[in-house]
Amino acid sequence: MAALQEPKENKNSIQVIERMMSLLDVLAQSPDPVALKHLAQATGLHPSTAHRILAAMTGSRIVERHEAGSYRLGIRLLELGNLVKSRLNIRDVASPYMQALHEQIGEAINLGIRHEDEIVYIERTSSGRSLVRVVYLVGGRAPLHLTSVGKLFLAQDTPESVRAYAKRTGLPGKTSTSLTSLAALEKELDRIRRHVVAFDNEEAEVGLKCVAAPIHDDEGKLVAGLSVSAPVDRHKPEWVQQVREAAEEISHALGYVKPRGK
Repeated sequence: MAALQEPKENKNSIQVIERMMSLLDVLAQSPDPVALKHLAQATGLHPSTAHRILAAMTGSRIVERHEAGSYRLGIRLLELGNLVKSRLNIRDVASPYMQALHEQIGEAINLGIRHEDEIVYIERTSSGRSLVRVVYLVGGRAPLHLTSVGKLFLAQDTPESVRAYAKRTGLPGKTSTSLTSLAALEKELDRIRRHVVAFDNEEAEVGLKCVAAPIHDDEGKLVAGLSVSAPVDRHKPEWVQQVREAAEEISHALGYVKPRGK
């Protein structure tokens, strides 16, 4: 029996959509209007084909046409983007990336957000290899300075805000490695700013280590931290890069565009 052939009309429609996306990708890379000639060259399209597709997108306000035959992204994309943003749930966005990281590493992956002077864990994948720690239960809370995710948020604060946090909380400790002095905390936060990764070295619980990376939204705001927690003897150096990459993927899914040079 002969295989069914996809209707030519469907193939043409898919091809047009692919060409539209390639044009949008090129326009997204430039802050200034882009000439038709450059758009055609960058996408490999014939100028007449590019012009025809751009005309259709202009009519839908997806693209705006400027003088001298140049184009830029249109206001309709902003309207749609704001609609998508209003419907985003960070847990829903992060979950598939957390599960993928869990499958790579085989340990518990945590998603935490800041609430005043504490971190609140809003999602977690269980490692299944050890008893669940109370700190990392969904809904669990912990002081900012005792957790890797919490330190990410403190590292974003001004020096004045960090000092105020230290004075307000008293920097209570839970283990012998907890950071209970302002000087030690400031030194740790400086390292986090330079390396864009944070650690919990048995500071919240003896025998448990954690590494975390930041998650940013479309405005570049730190909105959550992604971390992997495991007993000390199971930690591996390569987790740092894996957690960073997963956090960057979640940030990208939230609309974050990493500044050039970073």
